Amino acid sequence: MTPAQALCAGFAVALVGLLAAAPADAAGCSFEPQGEGRVAAVIDARTFRLTDGREIRLLGIEPVAGTGRAALAAIIAGREVTLSGDDDSPDRYGRQPAFVHLAGAATPVQGTLIAQGEALVAADVADRGCAATLLAAEAEARRARRGTWADPAAIKNAESPGDILTGIGRFTVVEGRVLSVRQAGATTYVNFGRNWTRDFAVTISRRAAAAHEAAGIRLKSLENRRIRVRGWVGARGGPRIEVLRVGQIEVLGGN
Repeated sequence: MTPAQALCAGFAVALVGLLAAAPADAAGCSFEPQGEGRVAAVIDARTFRLTDGREIRLLGIEPVAGTGRAALAAIIAGREVTLSGDDDSPDRYGRQPAFVHLAGAATPVQGTLIAQGEALVAADVADRGCAATLLAAEAEARRARRGTWADPAAIKNAESPGDILTGIGRFTVVEGRVLSVRQAGATTYVNFGRNWTRDFAVTISRRAAAAHEAAGIRLKSLENRRIRVRGWVGARGGPRIEVLRVGQIEVLGGN
């Protein structure tokens, strides 16, 4: 058995238990049917090809581990799958974005990968029920320290901007206590430090701020609260994550 085959076999053995531990409320990621098919090949950690030639890209996740392709292959290689989503239009690379279920399974493949710690919940999950389902799977993986969560540095500390800066251009999860919330022009800044040229901050456009208010999240109320934010790290002075959707920010328990 080759090392790659052994790795896939290991994932397959662990998969049974992970499916049992996956959130029961998986209906949150059930959308309009987009067809079905048999998996012919796994291309990368979130892309596969069906026997009819269609390439499918998993919605709602950001792969994080180098073993992601093997993990996906252990779940879906050679299996019958059903596809769903709001829009089956191909992306610019010709891939069909979709939520994917094994035939007869309630839990989406995305939820299983997240429960393994092989992926993070993406920042673009607009449906709140689906986001809740995936975040529950991620919370379970984090508690069990599976996959990427075995590394204590998997969640970056907002008080360590240097560590966050090492992840420029990467999808990252950051936690910390909010020092202040300020508005400058059309942008709201959620600040974790006093030095804007060095410290970490979250930026929120006027449109995204209105969406948070509509969802019952008063941005000003985040001051002195611990939050978890996910997104792509950029730099403008200090490290920044731009929040585009409500689900990118989680308010953590306690102050």
